[in-house]
Amino acid sequence: MTRLLHRFLGSGDALARLQDHAARLRRVQGALDACLPPQLQGQCLVANLKDGTLVVSARGGAAAVRLRQLLPSILERLQHGGHAVQAIKVKVGTPEEVEWRRPPTERHISPTAKASLETFAHSLPADSPLRASLERLVRRGKD
Repeated sequence: MTRLLHRFLGSGDALARLQDHAARLRRVQGALDACLPPQLQGQCLVANLKDGTLVVSARGGAAAVRLRQLLPSILERLQHGGHAVQAIKVKVGTPEEVEWRRPPTERHISPTAKASLETFAHSLPADSPLRASLERLVRRGKD
């Protein structure tokens, strides 16, 4: 596998073709974004362009359905923009999963406890880390 990769990277023509194809895909992505309504711009990504067929990956079924509705006008605009696109295929990708995070726990401190902590904090030396922590706890504590 490594030899194949080195051979591929060593051949200037193959790397130049790959670079040209990547640049073409970036240009088509920019043109596609200009054709899409704002709510779809981050949802549709150019996957490939081969033999005049543009493959677009839509994040989720809803984005794919909306994109398919817009295909005739998008195809026309891409062709008028000078892109060699004859047809567009829409592939449905999986929507990005948002990592679930537990909401931060809210800790409440009663006014009596706040007053006691504040009194105790003032009895400690001024440069004490415990005093600084207690004062911060009293400031941030919710009633």
